[in-house]
Amino acid sequence: MDLTTRYLGLDLPSPLVASASPLNANLDTLRLLEASGAGAVVLPSVFEEQIWRENQILDALIENGAESFGEALSYFPAQAAFAFDSGNQIALVEKASAALSIPVIASLNGSTDSGWTDYARDFEAAGAAAIELNIYMLPTDPDLSGAEVEARYVEIVRSVTTAVKIPVAVKIGPYFSAPAHMAQRLVGAGAKGVVMFNRFYQPDIDPATLELKPSLELSHRYEMRLPLLWIGVLAGRLPGSLAATTGVEGPDDVVRYLLAGADVVMTTSALLRRGPGHMRVLRDGLVDWLSARGLQGPGEIRGRLSHERIADPEAYERANYIKVLQGFDLSAAGVA
Repeated sequence: MDLTTRYLGLDLPSPLVASASPLNANLDTLRLLEASGAGAVVLPSVFEEQIWRENQILDALIENGAESFGEALSYFPAQAAFAFDSGNQIALVEKASAALSIPVIASLNGSTDSGWTDYARDFEAAGAAAIELNIYMLPTDPDLSGAEVEARYVEIVRSVTTAVKIPVAVKIGPYFSAPAHMAQRLVGAGAKGVVMFNRFYQPDIDPATLELKPSLELSHRYEMRLPLLWIGVLAGRLPGSLAATTGVEGPDDVVRYLLAGADVVMTTSALLRRGPGHMRVLRDGLVDWLSARGLQGPGEIRGRLSHERIADPEAYERANYIKVLQGFDLSAAGVA
């Protein structure tokens, strides 16, 4: 069975990718993921806010130290030349890249196109095979138009892709008026692929304490329908790679995404629930499914049920929406 996959121009031994999570901060876990069949791993994200905070702390040290100690100017690097250094993150990239034979993908998470994107160069120098750029912004300003939001995404992508030579994938949310067109613009700005979709975490309200409560819930299988739709629409049309994420619990979910046209299938929640060894369950299940049908690899099914190749493309469009609503069985729902 040949599970090899091409993603972002990189050769992967399988289409399964362990997406960014706290699990991936541990080198032993990364080794286990590789041994269990992961084709690549995405390391935990470095956040724009962390970078700016570290820079603020260093700026304060430089300013105070320069006024207090005679040797300060030689002890601290010049502020203008200083490149933010997160020692632990860089060390993880270096160690993981040296220890694993599969691609190690570093992750940046931010919402502006300011200088923090230059940190991508540090990832590249540390040995990252690619960068996953997770653009997470909530346009809460009512004066900020959709066009301005999209322009910001494009500028962030352009800032990162011009800073490095390694491939960059962009992880986006689904809340664009035209997700397919937006994906096309991002690839046009230099991205080598798109990851669908980022999950936006919404706060809850506690009526007893009258407070907002941050809430983090792992994804569930039913949430895969939205990325499945748009990957199916874009497969064969986007001049870049497609990564599916959200809702992957078992091997059948991997198969669904591949049939829609995903180049790789990412998972986090299932690994957090069941441990990194669950990657082997996904891999072996995929092999079993393909073998049972006499298939030699995922390339034989990838995109078979995409919008471009399906016999009835209306299944992805408005006509199917109407059929579904009009064909709903009220009696099956217990309504007389």
